[in-house]
Amino acid sequence: MSTATGDPALRDPARKVSRSAIGYWTTTALIWEGIFLAILAVVYFVVLPDRWWWATVILALAVVMALVEILIVPRFKFAVHRWEVTETAIYTRSGWLNVEQRIAPLSRVQTVDSEQGAIQRMFGLASITVTTASSAGAIEINCLDQDEARRVVADLTEITGRDEGDAT
Repeated sequence: MSTATGDPALRDPARKVSRSAIGYWTTTALIWEGIFLAILAVVYFVVLPDRWWWATVILALAVVMALVEILIVPRFKFAVHRWEVTETAIYTRSGWLNVEQRIAPLSRVQTVDSEQGAIQRMFGLASITVTTASSAGAIEINCLDQDEARRVVADLTEITGRDEGDAT
């Protein structure tokens, strides 16, 4: 955790997510794209017995898009995703095609939750959701090493516990 002080300002967060995130994102893409392509293949080979030229083009484009999602997107996401917690704010940057950058003053934090799904556990990862008094919704820090996620949750709990306000 950084110890920078001063007023929060929109800036690039300093910390990268875990390198294991690439494997996690690749695995989840394999699962979802595999399901999508299996359904598409059934439609192509069973429902469309005549296999019109346009159906072949759609199937080929779907395969190419699935390969991009599996082989390229996880690396782009790893290059973009950043996070940082300071004494005054939480900074995040996420996405790959549309990049979202968020900042939340710690005085606005209401809850800090951690989550670790089955595939995340396989890769030793966890995610943190920080709910704030903001109409923009919660801030998520995805794909942290599980030990680091525990430390961040403990640090956020300690820092936000110092503030006697009600985060509204």
